[in-house]
Amino acid sequence: MNDNSKVVTALLAGFAAGAIVGLLFAPDKGSETRDKINESLSDLGDAIKERAEEQFDQLSELKDKLVGLVKSKVSEVETMVDDEIEEHA
Repeated sequence: MNDNSKVVTALLAGFAAGAIVGLLFAPDKGSETRDKINESLSDLGDAIKERAEEQFDQLSELKDKLVGLVKSKVSEVETMVDDEIEEHA
């Protein structure tokens, strides 16, 4: 997890905690407060899912780049080996 991901995660967690604490001390009925907490937690869950999808997409792109690089290097080595075989045959 890079530093930006840690910061975003910390901000989301802080936001959720602040929202819950604020709602708990609000002068609303208990049922209204619970509804607000559920809504805040749902929003947090959605934000976490979105961030996870972004991270997954980045990892997928990185995997594709690495696979392409490895295939390229394997092809280069195969060519070098074939050339060496032809020289010594």
